[in-house]
Amino acid sequence: MLLPALAVQRWVNSPPQTPDALRGRVVLVDVWEYTCVNWIRTAPYLRAWHRDYADLGLTVIGVHAPEFEFGRHAENVERGIRDHELTYPIALDDDFRIWRALRNDAWPAKYLFDADGLLVDRWVGEGGYERVESEIRRLIEVRAPGTRLPPVSPEATAFARTGQPSYLGITPETYLGADRAVPGSFAVAGDWRRSGEYVELAGGTGELGLPFNAGEVNLVVDPGPGRPVPVRVLLDGEPIGTERGADVGPDAVAHIDRAAMIRLVAGASRDDHLLTLVTDRPGFRPHVFTFGP
Repeated sequence: MLLPALAVQRWVNSPPQTPDALRGRVVLVDVWEYTCVNWIRTAPYLRAWHRDYADLGLTVIGVHAPEFEFGRHAENVERGIRDHELTYPIALDDDFRIWRALRNDAWPAKYLFDADGLLVDRWVGEGGYERVESEIRRLIEVRAPGTRLPPVSPEATAFARTGQPSYLGITPETYLGADRAVPGSFAVAGDWRRSGEYVELAGGTGELGLPFNAGEVNLVVDPGPGRPVPVRVLLDGEPIGTERGADVGPDAVAHIDRAAMIRLVAGASRDDHLLTLVTDRPGFRPHVFTFGP
């Protein structure tokens, strides 16, 4: 496969990129979505490769393909780009043109092309960062023999020591919208409407209950017009304490001000738990819960 045309209407961090202009450079295409927890875990490695190898002939290109409707709004994606400190070129692939040209089928996915624009390898999901970096280094040396390479990035070195954590036995992704929800995987109380992508609080006070077994719980959510939306976070019926995620305050309240992935629980014991979210802001739209060990 050759590097496909990068035909999108909007680029961030750079002017439009083309295969012809990129000829002679090693190109890593990263297909991503800014609320995808699996991509979020890969972001430090992408930043590291751009940092360490851009001056040596590597171009990292992020291809953002939206999973949800709010991801088609450029201002939301640009906020995600800033939040994740991405400085390499980003193509907003709202029509999935690049996605289809790559014959892609998942987030995240990385495609590595050599200096002649030929596909060398593809990786899907998390992990394997030391192998990706090894191939990047090899192709840079093929492109320009004698290139003095820096040490392998600290990020990939640390991953090679620790390895990929096990996700065995944790609760799977839990979608809330009618298109992909599994009956009985969560419960709501109050006046909620269900659409294809999310459930939406229509009025009054609403509760959303989620049984889970995982150390980490995140929520992809659009706060709607009432932002910022205060959401009380209860774990097993009590205000969450030391297990609170990075986006929950000491008062067990998360103030959600953007469409994003919100970290609700971190460091919970691997037992069966009940997470309860409580809010009274109409328009609040939770989309999917994601989990980690």
